Amino acid sequence: MRPAAMLRYALPAAALLLLSACDHKELCFNHPDHVARYATDVHINYELIWEQPYEGRTHWQADWPSTGFGFSYDALRPHVPEGVRMFAYAADGMRTENNLLPQGEEIFLPPGDNSILFYNNDTEAIVFNDMWSYEDATATTRGRSRASYTGNPHYAPSRADKRAEVTVDAPDVLFGHYIDLYTQTIVTTPPRLDITMRPLVFTYVVRYSFTHGYNYVALARGALSGMAGSVFLHNGHTSTDAVTVLYDCELKADCVEALVNSFGIPDFPNPNYSRQDGTFALNLEVRLHNGKILNFYFDVTDQVADQPYGGVIRVGGIEITDQQGEGGGSGGFDVDVDGWGEFTDVPVEF
Repeated sequence: MRPAAMLRYALPAAALLLLSACDHKELCFNHPDHVARYATDVHINYELIWEQPYEGRTHWQADWPSTGFGFSYDALRPHVPEGVRMFAYAADGMRTENNLLPQGEEIFLPPGDNSILFYNNDTEAIVFNDMWSYEDATATTRGRSRASYTGNPHYAPSRADKRAEVTVDAPDVLFGHYIDLYTQTIVTTPPRLDITMRPLVFTYVVRYSFTHGYNYVALARGALSGMAGSVFLHNGHTSTDAVTVLYDCELKADCVEALVNSFGIPDFPNPNYSRQDGTFALNLEVRLHNGKILNFYFDVTDQVADQPYGGVIRVGGIEITDQQGEGGGSGGFDVDVDGWGEFTDVPVEF
């Protein structure tokens, strides 16, 4: 075949090659970096705080004592979670759900306007409700019953409806972020979206000090009454319902201590908030070495009102008499110990 003829037959092949090149994005399925798609590159940061001061009130980061607690302020900071869940609510009613790496990754969204919720998905005690709507989506915790806890006299009488206290488990560490409006367009290079996950659960350091008889204490647990039962994920506002958080305590060298997670106080942030808006109460239940169970109750309204999102609660003056501590029941255990068990409370469904 003559060279001119060979060139005439080669041109269609070259043209075909050009048509299949990556300039035609819709044909380049094997090169995702160059394919037009509805994608965004999410990068996630975290605000690792355990207490949030309110309007110049107690600020423990600035006033943390150098001695007296046995650990630093920073030791209480939460860790970065193991994963993140995203809910995208499109303008047409479509809802998209994705699980992301803790530091973020590329996400795919419905085209057009979206409202987006982010929260960490490695929780165990938290229950998420009403996720069909970003305005109604809430995080709450599981109910928990303790046979030996029958209410706090400093709290229950203040309830207008006189119902029994609702007792719950403490929530896990929870972070959240909300974007009211994000418009997803088709792109070949996904735009970068930086978000900061902020805490929705805070920590109270609870300390009980004794004036006498601490040596008789074998085990301890407590309850903090008047705290918020849930939190709205899109704005961090806590619900109006109040609950009692049950928790176990640790025996320190000179006191009983607990680290108690909570959503904070009810109906907060609230521009009309004042310390008269709620009553907060603390319980300490101890089992002595002789098997006896004793309960102590405290009104901590002033302390919690000054620390609506975590902080330090301290009560003192607790006394166990020698008569209480040295007496014992059959076999060294008083019959009142029945129902205590090995600190095992009972999960309940609301």
